[in-house]
Amino acid sequence: MNGLKIGVHSSSFTAQSTVDAIIAAEKAGIECAWLTVGGIAPDPFAIFAAAAQHTKNILFGTSIVPTFPRHPLAMAQGALAVDSLAPGRLRLGVGPSHKPAIEGTWGIPFERPLEHLREYLTILRSILETGEVNFDGKRMSAHARSGGPTKVTLMASALRTNGFRLCGELADGAISWNCPLPYLRDVAVPALKEGAAKAGRPVPPLIAHVPVVVSEDLEAVRAGSQRQIGFYPKVPFYSQMLQDAGFPEAKDGELSNRMIDALVVHGSPDQVKARLRQLPEFGASELLAMPVIPPGDTTAMERTLEVLGELANE
Repeated sequence: MNGLKIGVHSSSFTAQSTVDAIIAAEKAGIECAWLTVGGIAPDPFAIFAAAAQHTKNILFGTSIVPTFPRHPLAMAQGALAVDSLAPGRLRLGVGPSHKPAIEGTWGIPFERPLEHLREYLTILRSILETGEVNFDGKRMSAHARSGGPTKVTLMASALRTNGFRLCGELADGAISWNCPLPYLRDVAVPALKEGAAKAGRPVPPLIAHVPVVVSEDLEAVRAGSQRQIGFYPKVPFYSQMLQDAGFPEAKDGELSNRMIDALVVHGSPDQVKARLRQLPEFGASELLAMPVIPPGDTTAMERTLEVLGELANE
Protein backbone atom coordinates (compact mmCIF):
# COMPACT_ATOMS: atom_id res chain seq x y z
CA MET A 1 0.00 0.00 0.00
CA ASN A 2 2.28 2.77 -1.27
CA GLY A 3 4.96 1.62 1.16
CA LEU A 4 2.74 1.94 4.25
CA LYS A 5 3.15 -1.10 6.49
CA ILE A 6 -0.09 -2.32 8.10
CA GLY A 7 -0.11 -3.71 11.63
CA VAL A 8 -2.89 -4.44 14.08
CA HIS A 9 -3.24 -4.58 17.84
CA SER A 10 -3.81 -8.29 18.51
CA SER A 11 -4.04 -8.53 22.30
CA SER A 12 -6.89 -10.62 23.65
CA PHE A 13 -8.10 -11.85 27.03
CA THR A 14 -5.85 -14.91 27.33
CA ALA A 15 -2.50 -16.03 25.97
CA GLN A 16 -4.13 -18.67 23.76
CA SER A 17 -6.73 -16.29 22.31
CA THR A 18 -3.97 -13.78 21.62
CA VAL A 19 -1.95 -16.40 19.74
CA ASP A 20 -5.13 -17.24 17.78
CA ALA A 21 -5.57 -13.53 16.97
CA ILE A 22 -2.00 -13.33 15.67
CA ILE A 23 -2.58 -16.38 13.47
CA ALA A 24 -5.79 -14.80 12.15
CA ALA A 25 -3.97 -11.54 11.44
CA GLU A 26 -1.36 -13.34 9.34
CA LYS A 27 -4.09 -15.15 7.39
CA ALA A 28 -5.75 -11.79 6.70
CA GLY A 29 -2.52 -10.46 5.22
CA ILE A 30 -1.60 -8.15 8.11
CA GLU A 31 2.13 -7.48 8.22
CA CYS A 32 2.66 -6.99 11.96
CA ALA A 33 0.82 -8.16 15.09
CA TRP A 34 1.21 -5.81 18.04
CA LEU A 35 0.68 -6.44 21.73
CA THR A 36 0.06 -3.69 24.26
CA VAL A 37 1.42 -4.67 27.64
CA GLY A 38 -0.53 -2.94 30.39
CA GLY A 39 -0.96 -4.00 34.00
CA ILE A 40 -0.42 -7.71 34.62
CA ALA A 41 -1.07 -8.91 31.09
CA PRO A 42 0.33 -12.19 29.76
CA ASP A 43 4.02 -11.83 28.94
CA PRO A 44 4.43 -10.72 25.31
CA PHE A 45 7.64 -12.66 24.74
CA ALA A 46 5.99 -15.92 25.81
CA ILE A 47 3.05 -15.22 23.48
CA PHE A 48 5.30 -14.40 20.54
CA ALA A 49 7.37 -17.51 21.17
CA ALA A 50 4.19 -19.57 20.94
CA ALA A 51 2.92 -17.69 17.89
CA ALA A 52 6.25 -18.23 16.14
CA GLN A 53 5.49 -21.95 16.04
CA HIS A 54 2.25 -21.36 14.10
CA THR A 55 3.13 -18.46 11.77
CA LYS A 56 5.74 -17.87 9.08
CA ASN A 57 6.02 -14.22 8.14
CA ILE A 58 4.04 -11.88 10.37
CA LEU A 59 6.16 -9.51 12.42
CA PHE A 60 5.78 -9.31 16.20
CA GLY A 61 5.63 -5.87 17.84
CA THR A 62 5.24 -4.59 21.39
CA SER A 63 3.56 -1.25 21.92
CA ILE A 64 4.78 -0.98 24.51
CA VAL A 65 6.54 -2.95 27.23
CA PRO A 66 6.84 -0.54 30.20
CA THR A 67 10.46 -0.02 31.12
CA PHE A 68 10.34 0.83 34.83
CA PRO A 69 9.28 -2.68 36.00
CA ARG A 70 11.97 -4.47 33.91
CA HIS A 71 15.71 -3.91 33.88
CA PRO A 72 16.86 -3.55 30.25
CA LEU A 73 18.84 -6.79 30.48
CA ALA A 74 15.69 -8.62 31.59
CA MET A 75 13.93 -7.06 28.60
CA ALA A 76 16.78 -8.23 26.38
CA GLN A 77 16.43 -11.81 27.66
CA GLY A 78 12.86 -12.00 26.37
CA ALA A 79 13.82 -10.38 23.07
CA LEU A 80 16.70 -12.83 22.60
CA ALA A 81 14.35 -15.79 23.00
CA VAL A 82 11.88 -14.51 20.39
CA ASP A 83 14.64 -13.53 17.98
CA SER A 84 16.12 -17.03 18.15
CA LEU A 85 12.72 -18.58 17.35
CA ALA A 86 11.65 -16.01 14.74
CA PRO A 87 14.81 -14.28 13.49
CA GLY A 88 14.27 -10.71 12.38
CA ARG A 89 10.56 -10.68 13.20
CA LEU A 90 10.59 -8.99 16.62
CA ARG A 91 10.00 -5.25 16.84
CA LEU A 92 10.63 -4.40 20.45
CA GLY A 93 8.75 -1.25 21.42
CA VAL A 94 9.50 0.04 24.91
CA GLY A 95 8.50 3.10 26.87
CA PRO A 96 8.25 4.52 30.38
CA SER A 97 4.41 4.45 30.44
CA HIS A 98 2.86 6.97 32.84
CA LYS A 99 2.89 7.84 36.51
CA PRO A 100 -0.58 6.42 37.41
CA ALA A 101 0.32 3.03 35.94
CA ILE A 102 3.87 2.77 37.22
CA GLU A 103 3.27 4.09 40.74
CA GLY A 104 -0.31 2.84 41.12
CA THR A 105 0.25 -0.69 39.81
CA TRP A 106 3.91 -1.38 40.50
CA GLY A 107 4.68 0.96 43.39
CA ILE A 108 7.81 2.16 41.55
CA PRO A 109 8.68 5.88 41.64
CA PHE A 110 8.08 7.47 38.23
CA GLU A 111 11.08 9.77 38.08
CA ARG A 112 12.78 11.54 35.15
CA PRO A 113 11.14 9.33 32.50
CA LEU A 114 13.04 10.72 29.50
CA GLU A 115 16.40 10.44 31.23
CA HIS A 116 15.44 6.92 32.26
CA LEU A 117 14.39 6.03 28.69
CA ARG A 118 17.62 7.43 27.21
CA GLU A 119 19.72 5.15 29.40
CA TYR A 120 17.37 2.23 28.80
CA LEU A 121 17.62 2.54 25.03
CA THR A 122 21.39 2.94 25.21
CA ILE A 123 21.72 -0.33 27.11
CA LEU A 124 19.30 -2.21 24.87
CA ARG A 125 20.92 -0.98 21.66
CA SER A 126 24.32 -2.12 22.84
CA ILE A 127 23.32 -5.63 23.96
CA LEU A 128 20.99 -6.27 21.01
CA GLU A 129 23.25 -4.87 18.30
CA THR A 130 26.67 -6.00 19.54
CA GLY A 131 25.97 -8.76 22.06
CA GLU A 132 27.74 -6.81 24.79
CA VAL A 133 27.09 -3.87 27.11
CA ASN A 134 29.14 -1.98 29.68
CA PHE A 135 27.20 1.00 30.91
CA ASP A 136 26.98 3.03 34.11
CA GLY A 137 24.51 5.91 34.12
CA LYS A 138 22.57 8.10 36.53
CA ARG A 139 19.58 5.78 36.55
CA MET A 140 20.91 2.28 35.88
CA SER A 141 23.92 0.13 35.11
CA ALA A 142 24.42 -2.91 32.93
CA HIS A 143 27.42 -5.16 32.31
CA ALA A 144 26.79 -8.33 30.31
CA ARG A 145 27.44 -10.39 27.21
CA SER A 146 24.95 -12.39 25.19
CA GLY A 147 25.28 -14.84 22.34
CA GLY A 148 25.98 -12.07 19.84
CA PRO A 149 24.12 -9.51 17.73
CA THR A 150 20.39 -9.98 17.11
CA LYS A 151 18.02 -8.90 14.36
CA VAL A 152 15.63 -7.20 16.80
CA THR A 153 14.22 -3.82 15.76
CA LEU A 154 14.26 -1.45 18.75
CA MET A 155 11.48 1.12 18.97
CA ALA A 156 10.14 3.45 21.65
CA SER A 157 6.95 5.26 22.48
CA ALA A 158 6.73 9.03 22.06
CA LEU A 159 4.05 11.57 22.86
CA ARG A 160 5.56 15.04 22.86
CA THR A 161 8.49 16.85 21.27
CA ASN A 162 11.29 15.60 23.53
CA GLY A 163 10.13 12.00 23.24
CA PHE A 164 10.04 12.09 19.45
CA ARG A 165 13.42 13.81 19.41
CA LEU A 166 14.88 11.04 21.60
CA CYS A 167 13.48 8.39 19.25
CA GLY A 168 15.08 10.17 16.32
CA GLU A 169 18.40 10.00 18.12
CA LEU A 170 18.39 6.45 19.54
CA ALA A 171 15.50 4.27 18.29
CA ASP A 172 14.70 2.38 15.09
CA GLY A 173 11.21 3.84 15.14
CA ALA A 174 8.85 6.06 17.14
CA ILE A 175 5.43 4.76 18.18
CA SER A 176 2.68 7.31 18.77
CA TRP A 177 -0.66 6.77 20.49
CA ASN A 178 -3.84 8.83 20.34
CA CYS A 179 -2.11 11.68 18.54
CA PRO A 180 -4.16 13.65 15.98
CA LEU A 181 -2.64 13.29 12.52
CA PRO A 182 -1.86 17.02 12.10
CA TYR A 183 0.04 16.85 15.40
CA LEU A 184 2.17 14.02 14.02
CA ARG A 185 2.95 16.07 10.91
CA ASP A 186 3.64 19.35 12.72
CA VAL A 187 5.29 18.15 15.95
CA ALA A 188 6.41 14.54 15.74
CA VAL A 189 8.07 14.53 12.32
CA PRO A 190 10.18 17.69 12.87
CA ALA A 191 11.30 16.38 16.28
CA LEU A 192 12.28 13.01 14.81
CA LYS A 193 14.34 14.82 12.19
CA GLU A 194 16.04 16.95 14.84
CA GLY A 195 17.03 13.91 16.89
CA ALA A 196 18.31 12.03 13.87
CA ALA A 197 20.35 15.04 12.71
CA LYS A 198 21.91 15.37 16.15
CA ALA A 199 23.00 11.72 16.05
CA GLY A 200 24.05 11.87 12.39
CA ARG A 201 21.76 9.01 11.41
CA PRO A 202 18.80 8.47 9.04
CA VAL A 203 15.38 9.55 10.30
CA PRO A 204 13.65 6.48 11.78
CA PRO A 205 10.08 5.62 10.78
CA LEU A 206 7.00 6.98 12.53
CA ILE A 207 4.46 4.33 13.52
CA ALA A 208 1.01 5.88 13.89
CA HIS A 209 -0.94 3.97 16.55
CA VAL A 210 -4.51 4.79 15.56
CA PRO A 211 -7.95 3.61 16.81
CA VAL A 212 -9.85 2.14 13.83
CA VAL A 213 -13.27 0.59 13.30
CA VAL A 214 -15.36 -0.21 10.25
CA SER A 215 -18.75 1.04 11.42
CA GLU A 216 -21.17 3.71 10.20
CA ASP A 217 -23.04 3.83 13.53
CA LEU A 218 -21.51 7.05 14.86
CA GLU A 219 -23.10 6.88 18.30
CA ALA A 220 -21.92 3.29 18.78
CA VAL A 221 -18.43 4.24 17.62
CA ARG A 222 -18.34 7.07 20.12
CA ALA A 223 -19.56 4.78 22.90
CA GLY A 224 -16.89 2.20 22.11
CA SER A 225 -14.25 4.92 21.94
CA GLN A 226 -15.25 6.27 25.35
CA ARG A 227 -14.92 2.79 26.79
CA GLN A 228 -11.51 2.07 25.24
CA ILE A 229 -9.73 5.43 25.13
CA GLY A 230 -11.83 7.70 27.35
CA PHE A 231 -9.27 7.41 30.13
CA TYR A 232 -6.42 9.10 28.29
CA PRO A 233 -7.39 12.78 28.60
CA LYS A 234 -7.27 12.24 32.37
CA VAL A 235 -3.56 11.37 32.14
CA PRO A 236 -1.52 14.60 32.40
CA PHE A 237 0.89 13.88 29.52
CA TYR A 238 -1.95 12.97 27.15
CA SER A 239 -4.11 15.85 28.29
CA GLN A 240 -1.35 18.34 27.56
CA MET A 241 -0.59 16.79 24.18
CA LEU A 242 -4.24 17.01 23.17
CA GLN A 243 -4.43 20.61 24.34
CA ASP A 244 -1.32 21.39 22.30
CA ALA A 245 -2.98 19.70 19.31
CA GLY A 246 -5.97 22.06 19.44
CA PHE A 247 -8.37 20.41 21.88
CA PRO A 248 -8.58 22.71 24.94
CA GLU A 249 -11.43 20.59 26.35
CA ALA A 250 -8.83 17.92 27.19
CA LYS A 251 -7.91 20.11 30.17
CA ASP A 252 -11.08 18.87 31.86
CA GLY A 253 -10.07 15.23 31.41
CA GLU A 254 -12.99 14.40 29.12
CA LEU A 255 -12.88 12.76 25.69
CA SER A 256 -15.18 14.98 23.61
CA ASN A 257 -17.01 13.89 20.47
CA ARG A 258 -14.81 16.31 18.53
CA MET A 259 -11.73 14.54 19.83
CA ILE A 260 -13.16 11.09 19.00
CA ASP A 261 -13.91 12.17 15.44
CA ALA A 262 -10.32 13.42 15.07
CA LEU A 263 -8.62 10.42 16.69
CA VAL A 264 -10.71 7.43 15.59
CA VAL A 265 -10.78 6.34 11.95
CA HIS A 266 -14.30 5.05 11.36
CA GLY A 267 -16.97 4.73 8.68
CA SER A 268 -17.68 2.43 5.77
CA PRO A 269 -14.93 0.18 4.39
CA ASP A 270 -14.21 2.68 1.63
CA GLN A 271 -14.17 5.62 4.03
CA VAL A 272 -11.78 3.85 6.40
CA LYS A 273 -9.46 2.88 3.56
CA ALA A 274 -9.47 6.39 2.15
CA ARG A 275 -8.54 7.96 5.46
CA LEU A 276 -5.83 5.44 6.24
CA ARG A 277 -4.29 5.94 2.81
CA GLN A 278 -3.65 9.54 3.87
CA LEU A 279 -1.28 8.55 6.70
CA PRO A 280 1.92 9.07 4.66
CA GLU A 281 0.81 12.66 4.04
CA PHE A 282 1.12 13.21 7.79
CA GLY A 283 4.57 11.62 8.01
CA ALA A 284 3.62 8.09 9.09
CA SER A 285 5.27 5.19 7.31
CA GLU A 286 3.34 2.58 9.24
CA LEU A 287 -0.09 2.02 10.75
CA LEU A 288 -0.62 0.31 14.08
CA ALA A 289 -4.39 -0.12 14.13
CA MET A 290 -6.16 -0.56 17.46
CA PRO A 291 -9.66 -1.89 16.67
CA VAL A 292 -12.45 -0.10 18.50
CA ILE A 293 -15.37 -2.38 19.36
CA PRO A 294 -18.76 -0.62 19.58
CA PRO A 295 -20.98 -2.05 22.35
CA GLY A 296 -22.85 -5.14 21.16
CA ASP A 297 -21.18 -5.19 17.75
CA THR A 298 -20.00 -8.78 17.49
CA THR A 299 -18.58 -8.48 13.96
CA ALA A 300 -16.69 -5.19 14.24
CA MET A 301 -13.33 -6.89 14.75
CA GLU A 302 -13.88 -9.20 11.77
CA ARG A 303 -14.93 -6.32 9.48
CA THR A 304 -12.05 -4.13 10.56
CA LEU A 305 -9.46 -6.88 10.20
CA GLU A 306 -10.76 -7.67 6.72
CA VAL A 307 -10.38 -4.04 5.59
CA LEU A 308 -6.89 -3.79 7.09
CA GLY A 309 -5.89 -6.97 5.29
CA GLU A 310 -7.19 -5.56 2.01
CA LEU A 311 -5.15 -2.41 2.55
CA ALA A 312 -2.03 -4.41 3.31
CA ASN A 313 -2.43 -6.31 0.06
CA GLU A 314 -3.03 -3.30 -2.19
